[in-house]
Amino acid sequence: MRKTKNILFVMFDQLRWDYLSCAGHPHLHTPNIDRVAQMGVRFSRAYVQSPICGSSRMSFYTGRYVHSHGAQRNNYPLKVGEQTLGDHLRANGMDAYLVGKTHMEADEKGMERLGIQPDSIIGARVSECGFDVVVRDDGLWPEGPDGFYDERRSPYNEYLKSKGYPSANPWHENANAGVTEADDIASGWLMENALMPANVREQDSETPWLTRECIDFLKGKEGVDRPWMVHLSYIKPHWPYIVPAPYNDMYGGNQVLPPVRSEVERENAHPIYSAYMDTVIAKSFSRDEVRREVVPAYMALIKQCDDQIGVLLDYLEESGRLDDTMIVLTSDHGDYLGDHWLGEKNFFHECAVKIPMIVYDPSPEADAARGTVCDELVEAIDLAATFVEVTGAKVPDHVIEGRSLLPFLRGQTPADWRDYIISEFDYTATPMMTRLGVAPRDARLFMVADKRWKLVHPEGGFAPMLFDMQNDPEEFHDLGQSPEHEAVLDQMYDRLGHWARRLSQRTTLSDDEVRAMTGKSVRKGILLGLYDGSEVEPELLVRLKGKAQARYV
Repeated sequence: MRKTKNILFVMFDQLRWDYLSCAGHPHLHTPNIDRVAQMGVRFSRAYVQSPICGSSRMSFYTGRYVHSHGAQRNNYPLKVGEQTLGDHLRANGMDAYLVGKTHMEADEKGMERLGIQPDSIIGARVSECGFDVVVRDDGLWPEGPDGFYDERRSPYNEYLKSKGYPSANPWHENANAGVTEADDIASGWLMENALMPANVREQDSETPWLTRECIDFLKGKEGVDRPWMVHLSYIKPHWPYIVPAPYNDMYGGNQVLPPVRSEVERENAHPIYSAYMDTVIAKSFSRDEVRREVVPAYMALIKQCDDQIGVLLDYLEESGRLDDTMIVLTSDHGDYLGDHWLGEKNFFHECAVKIPMIVYDPSPEADAARGTVCDELVEAIDLAATFVEVTGAKVPDHVIEGRSLLPFLRGQTPADWRDYIISEFDYTATPMMTRLGVAPRDARLFMVADKRWKLVHPEGGFAPMLFDMQNDPEEFHDLGQSPEHEAVLDQMYDRLGHWARRLSQRTTLSDDEVRAMTGKSVRKGILLGLYDGSEVEPELLVRLKGKAQARYV
């Protein structure tokens, strides 16, 4: 019988919401991802809590806003004590496993302060977002003059070495580099090499490798009664933008969509936006020849991801797991690819902050909503609440700040669903902070958006940015200083203020526990404000009356 027992939580890295055929891309066909969309619900207005890997993922994994969990940038530790998916699910009878990337930075100082040993079971879980690790590989193994970006051992590099690749760092020299006719390394870090085939056998590249690691693990779970959640977190289509044959020449410049940008955006640009447009990567992606090289490679990486989803679906179908496994496909943020004169992510235009989110629920209750598109405002933190509800438990809404998506998966719309969403970005420790002369505490941005308006509020005394998503869907015209839009600005700031006043740090007691405590103190000997006792029931005074056993005064 079909019943949701397990969860396969698939995340792609840096996958734009609109680079799927089910979302309308005219040249990039993704039949396997589309198949999941036909099996379930595609959420067309899903947003991340921060458009950068680490912060976004920590929100996915905690179900909490960045403002709450505090891991505001890549390599900023997630503080000890933050409850994660693994903690919530394990408490409700479901194990949580990781295959792939998290970008988690452990709070080593906090662990040392509390005496938590990293090699203990609890230490390992605290260090890995609450997951039990099958394989952890963030896919960031470049080496610079001062050493490696990621100091841990690379399981993927070890795999490549076991397959005969002779380099000390085959991630760099093979999987993410081509080779010239003169047998020189053509690094994927140089975008002029994007359309060269990566110097690796396709089956040994990162995406198929992670698929096999996941399937091999799931095979070991066949026949096991205890439910599981497996987080398969792909490294691609994140840069370096280079892909092995035969994918490298699947797409050409004639299939590259025109950039969504206008000269209007450069005229009197907001100082922070202007600083981002002045970065090396923004300047590169503003060049048409760069986009002609990179965008086809990005599309090819997505195509390879889609093919691997097909391999995964085939296994789930053959093993009977499609009947009891919820499947979630999403991304940690998007990619500018030259839109708005920018590259990378790190700002709040739709191509960066809006993500694909597709959920398949195998239970019969979800039959009525299969193949539908939900247009409600959804946040990344809603998945944590959804997963907890799948276990049959009540969502601890004093900890998890998202809301369960199960009603939408079953054709229902809650009457009190949210009417705005929040995303945050911290640009501390960046050249933009230095260039703008901003103190680290002020190098922060907040986005408030509903279905029409998008407000970007910068700390540090800068003016806001405002976009009319209905009349200006391309987000070209900043109305943040328009006198005609003062009422809209006031409304959006009211929402930001309402969000900022939410109860987010009382995480040790739920509302139900607080209600259960209410009024109990008077029965524990605390009676304040009484004059003669007539103000309360006589039984509360029983310990206050009676004969003294002796007199000392």
